[in-house]
Amino acid sequence: MSASEPVARVLIDSALPQLDRLFDYAVPERLDAIAVPGVRVKVPLRSAGRIAEGYLVERAATSEAKGELARLEEVVSEARVLTPEVRALTRRLADRAAGSANDLVRLAVPRRQVRVEKAWLAAGPVAALALPEPVHPSGYGAGLTDAVSRGARIALHAVPRLVQAQGTWIGHWAASLAALAVTTLASGRSAILVVPDYRDQEQLETALAAIAPEGHVQRMDARQSNPDRYRAFLACLEGAPRIVVGNRSAVYAPVQDLGLIALWDDGDPLHAEPLSPGVHARDAALVRQEQSGCALVVAGHTRSTEVQRLVELGWFEAHEPERHAAPRVIPTAEQDDGGERMAAIARIPSSAWRIARDALEHGPVLVQVARPGNSAAAARRGEPVAVTVDAGRTAEDLGRAFPRTRVIVADGERPVQRVDGRPALVIATRGAEPIADGGYRAVLLLDGPRMLSRESLRVAEDCLRWWSNAVALAAEHATTVLVGVGGAPARALVTWRQELLAASELEDRRRLRFPPAVRTATIASDLPTVRQVLHELDELPHVDALEPEPVDEGRFRAVVRFDYGAGRAVAEHLRAAVIRNATGRRSVAREGGSRPRARLQVRLDGPEAFG
Repeated sequence: MSASEPVARVLIDSALPQLDRLFDYAVPERLDAIAVPGVRVKVPLRSAGRIAEGYLVERAATSEAKGELARLEEVVSEARVLTPEVRALTRRLADRAAGSANDLVRLAVPRRQVRVEKAWLAAGPVAALALPEPVHPSGYGAGLTDAVSRGARIALHAVPRLVQAQGTWIGHWAASLAALAVTTLASGRSAILVVPDYRDQEQLETALAAIAPEGHVQRMDARQSNPDRYRAFLACLEGAPRIVVGNRSAVYAPVQDLGLIALWDDGDPLHAEPLSPGVHARDAALVRQEQSGCALVVAGHTRSTEVQRLVELGWFEAHEPERHAAPRVIPTAEQDDGGERMAAIARIPSSAWRIARDALEHGPVLVQVARPGNSAAAARRGEPVAVTVDAGRTAEDLGRAFPRTRVIVADGERPVQRVDGRPALVIATRGAEPIADGGYRAVLLLDGPRMLSRESLRVAEDCLRWWSNAVALAAEHATTVLVGVGGAPARALVTWRQELLAASELEDRRRLRFPPAVRTATIASDLPTVRQVLHELDELPHVDALEPEPVDEGRFRAVVRFDYGAGRAVAEHLRAAVIRNATGRRSVAREGGSRPRARLQVRLDGPEAFG
C-alpha cells in the first residue's frame, strides 16, 4: 500500500475461529468511494493464496499492522448490509458465548440474492409511509403502554383467552403485542416481534393486519424463500420505521431506531438456536435492549425460570392483566369411581367424561395428549409400544365413548391450525393444538404424570407451559380438567399463578447450583483436552466443574458451572482454548502412527448441560 491509501478493517466470512477478528486492507483509489462500512467485499488471504469474502466494518487513516497491507480486491455491492448496531450486537453476543461473531452474522445477514439486491438499489429511497394512530392493548391499563414508551424491561403475564381480529380468532396475547408494536410505530420507532413457530406468527400477522397500515410490517422467518427473506431484510435497511415479525433470528433484524423487542413464550425450546454459538433469542434480545435502550417485553401464559430470576433481581417489571378472572381448572385423579361405562371405554375419569359430554352439546372439546402416532396399531404389528397412550389410540377410544361425534387429530404429522365451532373432539399433542372458533367448550389435559416423568431439569416448567397454553384456548367460563397431577404444578395451574412454580423451581436450583441460578458451559473433546481446559478454568473464582463423562468413542464431555460475574473470564478462557485447538498441530502422535487432533467444542448456556 502507498502512504496515501486509506485502510479498511474487514471481518472475513470464515468458520475458522482464529479468523474471528478484523483484518486491515489498503483501499485502492478505484474503490475509495464505494468501500464504506457495511458493504460486502472480497479480499486476498495471503496464507491460503485465495480470495475470501467478508464485510467492511470500519475505515481508518492508518494501520498498526506491520509490513505492507494487501489491497481490497473488490466491493461486491454498494448495499450496506451489516449495520453498526447489528455488528456490535453480534460481537458482544459472540464474546459472551465464547463463539465467533461470524457465525452470528450469518444468522443476521441472509445470503445475497443478486437480482433482488440490484432491483432494490435501482429503486432508490422509498417514500415515507404515514404513521398509524396508537393502539392500546386491552386488559392492562395505561401502565403497560407507559412502561414500553420509557424503554422498560417487562415480564408480561398474558390474558388466557381468545379474541377476534377481522373475524378470525387469535390469542389475546397476539392482539396485545400487535397493539404495543403499532403504538411504538406511531411514535416513529421500529418494533421486532419474535415467536417460536409459524402458528404463533400467523396469529400475530392476523392481529397486525387489523390495526397496522399496509407496508409497515415485514415478515422474516425460515419458511420464506431466499429471495423473499432477502427482500424483507433489505426493506429493514431503508430507514423507515418497521414492524418485523419472525422466529428467533428476527431478533437481529437491521431496523432503524428500535423502540420495542417483544418475545412470546420464551420457554419454548424453538427459541434456542441450534447453530454455533447457540445464542438463545431471549439472551440476544436482552443484549440488544441494553445496547439500544428500547423496551423489551417477554410475554407468556407462564414465566420461565430465567425471567423469574430477572424479575427477582429487579431487572424486569412484572405486569399482570387487570380484573381478569382466572380460568376454571379442576384437578382429578386418573381414575375415579363414577361408574360411567363410556368413561371406562375412553379410559378417562368419569368426571372428565361428563364435562366433555356436556360441553360437546355446545362446541368442540380439546383433549391434550403427550405424543403423536398410534401405539395400538404398532402393537398389532408386533412393534414396541410406549407406556404413553398416544393421539391415535386416544382418538379411537374417545370415538367409541362419544359415538357420532367428529374426531380430529392434530399432531406433527397431521398439522391442523384451526377448527370451526361445531361439536368435535380435537385430540392434539402438546404444542399442536388448533385454535377453535369461539374457543373450546372444555379442555381435558391427559398424560400429565407421563409428561412429568420425562428426565429433564425443566420438566415441571415445561409441563406447566404446555398446559397453560392449552387452557388459554378455552372459551370464557369453560372448564379444564387436569388429570392425575398434584403438587406444585397442579396448584400453579389451578390458581393460575404460574410465577409461584417459577419461583420455587428457581430456589431449588440456587441450592443445587443449577441454571439459571448459575451459568454453564459444556466442553467436549478427547479426555486429555477436556482435562487441560478444566485445569485452566480451576484458576478462576466461582467456577466448578463436574467430572468428564464419555459421550462416544474417544470423546468426553464436561459441564462447568460459574457465577454470572465470572462469565466474561470463563468465555475468554474457553475462546482462547478453542483457537489454540484449531491452530495447533493437525495430528498427535500415537504408537504406530498418528491420529487427527480431536476438535474442541464449547457451548455456553446450552440446554444439553442438565437435560
